[in-house]
Amino acid sequence: LLGQWFQQGTQSQLGLLRVEDKDFIFSVIAEQIGFLGVLCLLAIFVMLLMRIARVSFMAGDVFGRLLATGVLSMLMFEVFVNIGMNVGLMPVTGIPLPLLSYGGSSLITTLASLGILQSILLRHQKLVFASG
Repeated sequence: LLGQWFQQGTQSQLGLLRVEDKDFIFSVIAEQIGFLGVLCLLAIFVMLLMRIARVSFMAGDVFGRLLATGVLSMLMFEVFVNIGMNVGLMPVTGIPLPLLSYGGSSLITTLASLGILQSILLRHQKLVFASG
């Protein structure tokens, strides 16, 4: 229920998970902080995805709405595939868990996408130009 705590997991410390810092980070987290920690992690992901959906609804133009929806679908797909891969429901593909897996291009892409979402949120009001 509470896991084996940090640096004491048998799967991660004995080297039984090959790419534990990239592909199987969810398994390492689940082993170390347990079921309650995984529920908290999933709740954080759900809150993040709900926040992105809110940004999509608040976007002032169609382009911002489509861009936010694309980021939402990208992150939902990555979370779903990575967790499904870790619990054995999907094949091992190499898609990292957003914001948690160690990786270069995926992390940079995720952070850039979140920055674009922040810009959409800041500029959600329609622009009205004054004439004259």
